[in-house]
Amino acid sequence: MLADSHAHLDMGEFDEDRDAVIERARQAGLATIINMGCDLPSSAMAIALAERYPEVYATVGFHPHDAAKMAPGDLNGLAEMARHPKVVGIGEIGLDFYRDRSPRDVQRRVFQEQLALAAELGLPVAIHSRNALSETLEILHNWTRSLRGREGRGVLHCYSGDVRQAEELIDLSFYISLAGPITYPGARTAVEVARTVPLDRLLVETDCPFLTPQPHRGKRNEPAYVAYVVKKIAQVRDMPVEAVAEATAQNTIRLFARRRRAEG
Repeated sequence: MLADSHAHLDMGEFDEDRDAVIERARQAGLATIINMGCDLPSSAMAIALAERYPEVYATVGFHPHDAAKMAPGDLNGLAEMARHPKVVGIGEIGLDFYRDRSPRDVQRRVFQEQLALAAELGLPVAIHSRNALSETLEILHNWTRSLRGREGRGVLHCYSGDVRQAEELIDLSFYISLAGPITYPGARTAVEVARTVPLDRLLVETDCPFLTPQPHRGKRNEPAYVAYVVKKIAQVRDMPVEAVAEATAQNTIRLFARRRRAEG
């Protein structure tokens, strides 16, 4: 069994062959695909895909690139979408100080508002953090102080930090997700993270259509290719591929189990 904990199957790159992409995922053994929202329209599309394909689940949220688009009332729109039974989290949310497509103060505000919404709804969060991990950690430390005893608060997707920062996130009850870049030549830090992070805190993802693993690099990524990420982690950890696949799939299911009410 395999799981892709972070995909964007709603994007236009899949419009011509989405059914075939899903069928290849099934043939590769994927039982779960979490499709991420980036704004209201993409969140609605993620839900539509989850309704259409049994193995697809949705999250809803505003990506930091789109934070400036979040209008008054949109948070209520996300809350309403989150009532759907196949919505399993709030995401993709966070900070991106690499491209800075939204002003940083707006990114911070929108990130914190969506974290508060996730806590209110009792849903896990899928977090994007690029060139902003220190500030992301600071915000998450403040946020988790208000959460009592909840395991699996969320995941740092396509993790690019070091082992020390991963350990800090694990202490805050977050998962670490690794993607195609771990298969690239010279991916020393990601390899060390894969070797060091406890297996019960690891997820795998494609972030498709982006970050295609090395064997298909330069082409469109798709959920079936998550198998290359699993294979690399198994190699790094000197474990059977099947054991890593099963563990990361179960971790994905555990994290994104539907939570209808916040604890406490």
